[in-house]
Amino acid sequence: MIHADRILMGPGPCNPYPEVIEAFTRPILGHLDPDFIQLLDELNDRLRKVWRTNNQLTFPISATGSAGMEASFVNFVNPGDTVVIGVNGVFGGRMCDVAARAGASVVVVEEAWGKAIDPQRLLDAHPNPKIIAVVHAETSTGVRNDIELLGKNKGESLLLVDCVTSLGGIPMLLDEWNVDIAYSGTQKCLGVPPGLSPISVSDRALEFLVAKPQSWYLDLNMIRNYVTGDGARAYHHTAPISMLYGLHAGLGVVLEEGLENAWARHQACGDELHKRLPELGFDLWAQPGHRLPDLTTVTLPEGLDDAKARATLLNEYGIEVGGGLGPVAGKVWRIGCMGHTARMRNVRMLLGALGEIVS
Repeated sequence: MIHADRILMGPGPCNPYPEVIEAFTRPILGHLDPDFIQLLDELNDRLRKVWRTNNQLTFPISATGSAGMEASFVNFVNPGDTVVIGVNGVFGGRMCDVAARAGASVVVVEEAWGKAIDPQRLLDAHPNPKIIAVVHAETSTGVRNDIELLGKNKGESLLLVDCVTSLGGIPMLLDEWNVDIAYSGTQKCLGVPPGLSPISVSDRALEFLVAKPQSWYLDLNMIRNYVTGDGARAYHHTAPISMLYGLHAGLGVVLEEGLENAWARHQACGDELHKRLPELGFDLWAQPGHRLPDLTTVTLPEGLDDAKARATLLNEYGIEVGGGLGPVAGKVWRIGCMGHTARMRNVRMLLGALGEIVS
């Protein structure tokens, strides 16, 4: 049975905005229909506003966030290029795998899970890498890595940033921070179901596009002729029309609320969780000063069974939270407050449920 009343407070999909659900019911248009092209152009402009960028090549890839990661590497890495990657969780590690498959010589800068990466370590790891890559908000640990210092001091390197858990939830200023390549997902702070991966590429980075990437489907040389420009668009693939309706609507909700207000709403929910969870015996795990407001990680009270407690939350209270990954599986919870889910009423419902479970 599919339950429609779940409160999704894990690290995966959040509850979508009501406007997004309504958008999915709109009649289907052809992917080259002039009305759809106009909607796509509006969507791309909304993405630029939420990402605080003027990058012309800003659009949603027709696949989930991992495809955005892959597109960001295969389109800019030639065999033998040096790529410095920060790893302090699952998704930094995944970056290394993707870059290596594209033929990169990967220089790994590791930090303990739950800790932020010192930007200077990334800058000092190699004198002149092609790319410096890092996850802004590490979904597996609830840690925010600093981006601004990297952008100021990266030299001729391209700065590539994973924004899957940050876009729309915490400040992410692509142009001001001098980010060259960024990708995200729709299912977290944008309040849209999973299925698309927004990506943004600076004009400077476009000068380094690989002429013929190993992936046909993710080849930005071809896709840019469909998603940008005036007049007729060159067909590349059949766009997922309804998903794009949903993202158009979700971005509209965020911009109508005001981006700063959306950031503040996520922060307020995170602050309340960070204040109240320790009172219930859940200790905050991520490094102080680098804790995400939209994804809170905690260690469990002594004696609390991970799987049993999360099952009780799900089956008796209708609340889903995420467990730990890798070395902290069974020891850490990942509690998401993202998109439409980032409401104080949801925070209080969770805290009330946890109070009953641990009493």
